[in-house]
Amino acid sequence: MRRAPPAPGAPAMPKSFLGVGQRIVQREGFLALYKGLGAVATGMVPKMAIRFSSFELYKSWLANPETGKVSTTGVFFAGLGAGITEAVAVVTPMDVVKIRLQAQRHSTVDPMDVPKYRNAMHAAYTIIKEEGAMTLYKGVALTALRQATNQAVNFTVYQEFKRIARQMQGLEELPSYQVLLLGGISGAMGPVSNAPIDTIKTRIQKSTSVAGESGWKRFVMVTRDIAQKEGYKAFYRGLTPRVLRVAPGQAITFMVYEKVKSWIDLWNSRSQHAQLPNQKYA
Repeated sequence: MRRAPPAPGAPAMPKSFLGVGQRIVQREGFLALYKGLGAVATGMVPKMAIRFSSFELYKSWLANPETGKVSTTGVFFAGLGAGITEAVAVVTPMDVVKIRLQAQRHSTVDPMDVPKYRNAMHAAYTIIKEEGAMTLYKGVALTALRQATNQAVNFTVYQEFKRIARQMQGLEELPSYQVLLLGGISGAMGPVSNAPIDTIKTRIQKSTSVAGESGWKRFVMVTRDIAQKEGYKAFYRGLTPRVLRVAPGQAITFMVYEKVKSWIDLWNSRSQHAQLPNQKYA
């Protein structure tokens, strides 16, 4: 069973990435393309801090006690753990707020069209007031699954490509432009690997809470509705804009991460060398 065709005379819904963007600008104004930006920007710094700090922590736990090296399997599981950690700590509430802001249809060029949610903070306050604080964690299991697979693939692909590139060129550290390229490639792998999970999660978080409805029941109902009414290709709907958003972001993130990490390592090395003479003459 597929989605019913539009009524005679009704404008057809655009299916392409550019078509949807054009329709949003026409109906709601150019600024509507930036709905949910506040929620994303607010959560980005803690999300990245939690992601990389937890990844390094889990990686240290999984390192070989004798050599200190981490296997590819260890990197994969460290990425899984980092994804779950960031999903529970910050990503799930951020996604719920962002999706609610993006889902409300109003014109940013019509002053008489007042939206239900004015900004990220107001959306979070309204959701908690009307639906309860736990609504911010709607879809947390799917979000954790998405983030876990994202970061497991992301870190594993990046670390392996980085190792191969260093061996081929005989370099200790890669140039920033190569880190940028490898980060973009690895960043695109996650969305491709878990697009159906993200689609189901977004539909669940977009809907309002129903009293007495379990998370599993909601998951089964949404998955069945998508498959029956829209077809299995609908599980990959939105993959293009997601890759275009995630891949450049991961490229920049890895480049900055490697640069900052090298600065910290250099600072620690200099601090240790500076302490040696003092210890010698103490």
